Amino acid sequence: MSVPSWVAAIVLFLQLPIPLYWFVVHPFRAFWRGHPRGVYLAGLGCSWLPVTIAIVAFHRQLFRSTWPPLSLLIAGLLLILLEVWIFWRVSHDLGFARLVGQKELEGVGEIESRGIYSRIRHPRYTASFLAIIGACLLAGTRISWMVALLWLMLMTVVIAMEEREMRARFGPKYLSYCSETPRFLPKLRP
Repeated sequence: MSVPSWVAAIVLFLQLPIPLYWFVVHPFRAFWRGHPRGVYLAGLGCSWLPVTIAIVAFHRQLFRSTWPPLSLLIAGLLLILLEVWIFWRVSHDLGFARLVGQKELEGVGEIESRGIYSRIRHPRYTASFLAIIGACLLAGTRISWMVALLWLMLMTVVIAMEEREMRARFGPKYLSYCSETPRFLPKLRP
């Protein structure tokens, strides 16, 4: 595997498990509230473990062995760097406990509408998508693009579950936030 393919593998290792993790958390949050430590073990076991096994088992199909053309290399790396910056902003605005769903599991918290969240409702998921696109540009295989499409479909379901939870928890306040803040493409003015 080439260096860009290793970068793509790391990005996919970090991003692909996200919807699987939330499929463990969202539907069973009432159960997990009584088992706060178990949720992370179950979530990680059902997300990062199978993704890691799949990446290792199918690395020849997922990643090219040569370097991508320079334009794809630059575009891929820029998208990944943009994701890193957005993740830093999200971590700064939310804090780690909210980022991993701890506050959600506790049934507390509030709608974050400051910082990056004043411009976009799902910056973390948008950033993950950008990083996956960047990884696909580096990986350069049809299989990597098919994996990205599958990830996008799974994330669409996860986002719908998350927004349904937010509407149930915060009601009109969340609906107002949704009407003012775009889901994926940031507004230019806060």
